[in-house]
Amino acid sequence: MAEDESTATKRGRSSSEIIKQFNVLNAKILAILLVGCLLGYHGVLKFMNGTDTCQGLLTKGRFQGNHQWQPYGCMIHSLSRLDADNCFRKTRFMTGEDSFWVFIGDSRIRQLYFETLKLVDPDAEPLVVATDSSGNKSLRPRHKSYIYNNPQLSLRIMFFWRPSLNQTTADLINQLGLSRSVPHVVVAGSGSWDIKGSNGSQIALDVYSQNLQLLANAANHWPNRKSKLLWKLQDRVDGSLLDEPRKSITNELIDEYNGKALEALEGSRFQIWKSARLVTDGMATGADGLHLSPPALNHHSQMLMNMYCNERMDFNDGTCCRSPESATTLQIVTFTILLTLMEAEDDEMAKKDVVVANGHSTVVVAEGFDEKATTAHRKAAVEDVESSSRVVVTALGKLGLIMAYFYLCDRTTFFMKENKYYSHLNFWVPVGYVFALGLFFNEESRSTKVLHRDQTDEWKGWMQLVILIYHMTGASQVIPLYMQMRVLVSSYLFLTGFGHLSFFWNGGTASFPRLFQVLFRMNLMTVVICLCMNRPYQSYYFVPLVSFWYLVVYIVLAVPPKVSAAICDANSFAYLYIIIKFCTLIGAITILYMSEVFFETIFLIRPWKALFVTSSDEIHEWWFRWSLDRYSICYGMIFGFLYLNAQKFGLIDDSTRQHLLSRTKIRFLVVLAALIGLGGYTAFTITCHSKPECNEVHSYLAFLPIISFIVLRNVFGPLRVRYSSFFAWFGRISLELFIGQYHIWLAADTHGVLVLIPNYPVLNVMVTTYILVCVAHEVHTITGQLVTLAVPSDWKKTIRNVFVFFLALVPIAIHDGMF
Repeated sequence: MAEDESTATKRGRSSSEIIKQFNVLNAKILAILLVGCLLGYHGVLKFMNGTDTCQGLLTKGRFQGNHQWQPYGCMIHSLSRLDADNCFRKTRFMTGEDSFWVFIGDSRIRQLYFETLKLVDPDAEPLVVATDSSGNKSLRPRHKSYIYNNPQLSLRIMFFWRPSLNQTTADLINQLGLSRSVPHVVVAGSGSWDIKGSNGSQIALDVYSQNLQLLANAANHWPNRKSKLLWKLQDRVDGSLLDEPRKSITNELIDEYNGKALEALEGSRFQIWKSARLVTDGMATGADGLHLSPPALNHHSQMLMNMYCNERMDFNDGTCCRSPESATTLQIVTFTILLTLMEAEDDEMAKKDVVVANGHSTVVVAEGFDEKATTAHRKAAVEDVESSSRVVVTALGKLGLIMAYFYLCDRTTFFMKENKYYSHLNFWVPVGYVFALGLFFNEESRSTKVLHRDQTDEWKGWMQLVILIYHMTGASQVIPLYMQMRVLVSSYLFLTGFGHLSFFWNGGTASFPRLFQVLFRMNLMTVVICLCMNRPYQSYYFVPLVSFWYLVVYIVLAVPPKVSAAICDANSFAYLYIIIKFCTLIGAITILYMSEVFFETIFLIRPWKALFVTSSDEIHEWWFRWSLDRYSICYGMIFGFLYLNAQKFGLIDDSTRQHLLSRTKIRFLVVLAALIGLGGYTAFTITCHSKPECNEVHSYLAFLPIISFIVLRNVFGPLRVRYSSFFAWFGRISLELFIGQYHIWLAADTHGVLVLIPNYPVLNVMVTTYILVCVAHEVHTITGQLVTLAVPSDWKKTIRNVFVFFLALVPIAIHDGMF
């Protein structure tokens, strides 16, 4: 028994030792090793499977939830009729050729032909191109060939009725390859008629295999190497629904016929379309047990359209069959500078060692100085001169490596990407898990103030984690969740207004160094990502939004007449100044909102136009984000003003760990009002039926749930002084988490999900999240190292550095047409 206790004690000690060793540095080292292993793993996958993302679309995949098909390793776009029309028009514009599609096969291929046609032109009436035995044309006879021509779309789609695979099918393939107009897409498939006609005999199967060889030989003589030839495997049947003549068509025979197709067409111009069969395996057949159901046909037609259109249309959420984005000159230059600094850091370290070892220094030493003191002085001088440059070189070198990982994840096809998938379970389970962790790791704060630093960090932390889950699961389609996320973004701006007003009110300086230090912290990561990822500043909407409103707060509070607690104590009339400032700010925001033309006139002025437009030179996104939270910063400032003065005049007391309000009855009424505020806004989000309608009201009601939460969080003393250290830790790197998620957690500029470990979605989320958190913390550390060097406390040096920074941006600005 004692031996068992000793063993348990040793195990406990070893576990605690492991926990002690697992600090932030070791966590980052583990993340680097993990990334290295993933690079090797995906490199092997690329070597074995090739780099063509069409392979994932046409060969593998799985269903997610409500029959949402997910190709292997790439994202599929759900094309609308407008998308399809634009695709064919753009093909004509880019290549000068009409789009030409051909379907060859039996009645199930004919189903796919009509499904594709329905997507392009729902009212289409294709012409019959075959004749019956007497030579008379019929309008739409059964089991005939059809053709559809659309000159406006420069599109031609044909269906050739070839229910049995024989020499005529091979001759047709040969003729199409030698014709003047070679099809861009050919979809062929048959087998069920051969099974039915032969009653499943082995002889028919051998003949089928021989004819497949003829088909492969005919396809291999095609001159157009860009054409896509697909052989669609035979789909399963439901034997219980088949009529008597079709009873001989069994799934076992279908598998044998598909096996022959895999053998005969391997290595030929025909690519086996395996994923079509996987789709039908997971879905019910049609009412007759043989033909495909409408949902299955829709999946098949969407695969074909993605295969053909994604390269031409550049859909944000369509990466299948699409080449990676080419690097621009600016990206190449940026990466060259950043990665060169990593090498320079090693040289600096080596050079420093040599200099210190030899005792050389550029410092002139006066005669008569003590030799030991002189040596020490030389070493100190060398360290002072070189330390700043080494910090800059090392920090930017690390940032370059991080940006290289960003680029590899989201601007290449090296790592996989998948579509988002929402379900209530996918969203609420991780939210519940995160809050369980957050409540478990709680501590007592040293501060008792309302919205003290620990509390605001905690608030930012859990909000950011919920926003990450919201983005990962694609929950924006659920209007109540969408509106609650809008409240979280408004809360960030509310805290910005509250925090900066409190700083200025309590005597904080409005110096230029502080202004640029705050802007530097907010924007360093975003600016570097914009340069490395070839994206406009507005793509990362939250940073422009927070930066803009911080400038607004700074201007309002720094422009004379300045107002602070000390000034108001000396002159009560100063209260009127800040009230006038608030009213002026609200009035200016309202005027801008009421006139969108005036708004565009202001924000489309060069050179700052480039900060507010998207890559398509549109300002609508900035208008939408700005107008949605246009009053949130004002709510935060006004709340901060009222809170600080209520504290000053003794209306509330947060200097102790007691309740904020001493009277129980008043406290009860305040809590009840806060609960009604939260419940009322939640009821509004549930009853609101459309996003535009909800957004219109949100800007006026955003303060209600925010202030209600603040009241509930702070009115009780024991609750006010405790905080979640888990959430607070994430809150300190919330900005880096928000920006980093765009490219190394999500994918395709947040439209999809990054896949490092395919086929294991839960494990993949855990790994990508771990890497994201490590990267965000490292970037936060780098920013802290650089901010004091880039923006020193001396305002003259700050102005100099800002001037140099803008001077460096001039070539980029000229290239982008800012001037």
